[in-house]
Amino acid sequence: MWRLAEEDSVSMPIGFEIAFPSLLEAAKSLDVVFPYDHHALQRIYANREVKLKRIPMEMMHSIPTTILHSLEGMPGVDWRKILRLQSSDGSFLFSPAATASALTQTGDTKCFEYIDRIVKKFDGGVPNVYPVDLFEHIWAVDRLERLGISRYFKQEIKQCLDHVHRHWTEGGICWARNSAVVDVDDTAMAFRLLRLHRYNVSPSVFENFEKDGGFFCFVGQSTQAVTGMYNLNRASQVRFPGEDVLQRAGRFSYEFLREREAQGTIRDKWIISKDLPGEVQYALDFPWYASLPRVEARVYLDQYGGDDDVWIGKTLYRMPLVNNNTYLELAKRDFNRCQVQHQLEWHGLQKWFTENGLEAFGVAPRDVLRAYFLAAACIFEPSRATERLAWARASVMANIISKYLRSELSGNKMVERFMHGGLYEGNNDVSWLKGDAKVEILVGALEKLIDLLAQKALHVGEEPMHINNLLRCVWIEWMMQEINRDDGTNGMSVIEAGSCMVHDKQTSLLLVKIIEICAGRIGEASSMVNSKDNTWFIQLASSICDSLHHRMLLSQVTFMLNFLDIFVVNHVKHWWSYFSFHLSVQRVFSFVAICSIQYSHVYTNYRRYFLLGKQPHVFDISYNSVLHGHVIYL
Repeated sequence: MWRLAEEDSVSMPIGFEIAFPSLLEAAKSLDVVFPYDHHALQRIYANREVKLKRIPMEMMHSIPTTILHSLEGMPGVDWRKILRLQSSDGSFLFSPAATASALTQTGDTKCFEYIDRIVKKFDGGVPNVYPVDLFEHIWAVDRLERLGISRYFKQEIKQCLDHVHRHWTEGGICWARNSAVVDVDDTAMAFRLLRLHRYNVSPSVFENFEKDGGFFCFVGQSTQAVTGMYNLNRASQVRFPGEDVLQRAGRFSYEFLREREAQGTIRDKWIISKDLPGEVQYALDFPWYASLPRVEARVYLDQYGGDDDVWIGKTLYRMPLVNNNTYLELAKRDFNRCQVQHQLEWHGLQKWFTENGLEAFGVAPRDVLRAYFLAAACIFEPSRATERLAWARASVMANIISKYLRSELSGNKMVERFMHGGLYEGNNDVSWLKGDAKVEILVGALEKLIDLLAQKALHVGEEPMHINNLLRCVWIEWMMQEINRDDGTNGMSVIEAGSCMVHDKQTSLLLVKIIEICAGRIGEASSMVNSKDNTWFIQLASSICDSLHHRMLLSQVTFMLNFLDIFVVNHVKHWWSYFSFHLSVQRVFSFVAICSIQYSHVYTNYRRYFLLGKQPHVFDISYNSVLHGHVIYL
């Protein structure tokens, strides 16, 4: 009894406050000797009364509530009325215990068929709840994505989300399909994943979980679930402007979680996980728009418990499709593979930088490192090395050329000679450059880069020469824009002390074109070169870039920061709603991320991943580690 007195109510099995008092009453009627008046039991009785006040008997008999899951502990049930609330599969809210209790009281055929079916399925035993198909599908996808291995399961993930979407309702969902009882936990997780995968779901579903300025998980709940509010907050992070219910949900869940965090009470009534406080902290500190795939994967490797995570139902149980060591081992190996390749690529990038004499233009190794970070933060997959390195190299060259053009005193004549002397198709004569060492180095480096990119590009039905010529056109178009652009605030790039410039929208578009070409998407890249067909795309993307660009320009004006943060985030999400219906997420993200990645806190976060990846031991951070090629395996 002392253990029962000290036990936290959060750790109690589901429905314990309903079922346990009924067992005690049954024992008392059989004259079983027991300390029925012990003070530890009084709290349980009190919790039962609170629950029954929230869901009184008349309500329990008229509409589906969570009480259906604990019918075995409810005295005075009108079974004739309760049978009207039976689920379509014959169960009572998918609880074998509650359904068995109803079977003993009513002899209902559908109850028997449900019990018989699951006893045969589980070879004589039954789980504490069945089915849990929506829960398993949603949570498995979430775990695969957060561990950074979802790209290996694209087909399976689509099948999972198709299943969830088929059973999605405007009232919400719960852990199993065809349920009249819904909860905010499953609804929020499903909403977030479905929206991110471009399924059409309405945020108005969350109005069903809003009451008196707050949000709840279940109707009639007696305690608030941390994971329910955690997933509600994550869902609110993918809202579009005008979705007020998500804004309210985000504000409420954020305040609730921060309060629990300050109290040190980040514990949940549904799961015993390895590091729930860490998961909550990451979601609050790095919301969706500021989270990077490799960083999230690196952090989650420390938080994911694999086989050791335990779920709390009427009994403790495990979910092998959601939590298992196979996922964890694959994620560790994949993380190592990516990190090793990234570090090898970084050393190759250093070699390219040195061999082309680019130090002469005031670019430091740290600037090159930053350029590679930004590329690898968004395009991390080993199979996409061509795109990643094209981004990094082109970024370095674009920054050098831009700075040179802005500082060159010879005027447009010199600039035109610089542009046209060596970059027109088939004209590799650079003899005119003799006498100007810097220009010779720069044009020579750009020539070599174009040849290298054309050689490495994926040739999907295209000749290397055509790719080479297309790359030249892209660079020429960009340099013409650099010459003619206004030097005012709208055209300037941000220059940080000791760092390369942060890209403006023209340079961002240049990088996107180069990435598209190198990825073998020649049609997309060609349509962007001097074409008006994609004007709408460029306008929308440029609007995002401008918003982020202005944020960087004014980042030192402290009184403007809060306003700008809200403005930029809302602006990005507004235009994203247009993008998502016309383009693949991969193409849109590659363009937007080139600018959005400029946020310094995001860059710093990614840097932590790249330098060292020890897991689960010390996680040391230093530039020397990466500059000297230290690789540490998980």
